[in-house]
Amino acid sequence: MMESIGKAPEELNPLLLAYLGDAVYEVFIRSHLVARGVSRPHDLQKEATRYVSAGAQAKIYRELEGELADEEREILKRGRNAKSGSVPKKAKVTDYRMSTGLEALVGYLYCRGDEERLSQLMQKAIATVEKETDSDE
Repeated sequence: MMESIGKAPEELNPLLLAYLGDAVYEVFIRSHLVARGVSRPHDLQKEATRYVSAGAQAKIYRELEGELADEEREILKRGRNAKSGSVPKKAKVTDYRMSTGLEALVGYLYCRGDEERLSQLMQKAIATVEKETDSDE
């Protein structure tokens, strides 16, 4: 798992949780794509973008928000409301903030060591993106 960070996860700055959550989210997505048989680096990068964009993460945020426990929803909102000082060029501010909230939640669950809940939410996140993609085809 991870090295102790010296504080309870709920006491951490939401941007720190999002920083960790971004990396954890990325590992889940990459592992999922490799398990699906995507093996060429160019294809992996192209496919991963569908899952890690601010727009995709904002859709996941909206999909999961109503299914979360109170403390999870609180972390999600703290992450969304945190002021990072920057927004990527290709993202809407609202999408970027929601994606930060989602990443904060992933980081929170990771720091808590709640692998089961983290896995459940990541499976739902992946399904949300794939459902959206399937409806576009």
